[in-house]
Amino acid sequence: MCRSIKTLRPPVLPDEATEDDVRAAALQYVRKVSGFRAPAEHNREVFDRAVDEIADATQRLLDGLEIRGAKPSRERTAASDAA
Repeated sequence: MCRSIKTLRPPVLPDEATEDDVRAAALQYVRKVSGFRAPAEHNREVFDRAVDEIADATQRLLDGLEIRGAKPSRERTAASDAA
């Protein structure tokens, strides 16, 4: 496990994870898996694409989690209000 990736869900974080939190975790994951802190120019595109895809998947995971006893997610609250 990459020790610098922190838990991004309540109640570990007092508020919801920000886009920056999610992106930082994705970047740390890609760095760990690839073994590169910063990719060479010829690997930059695939490295950046992996970070984007993992950040997107992480956000979907966090949005879909039901954490009992936690405040409802902004997205779920907005969706409920719209219905």
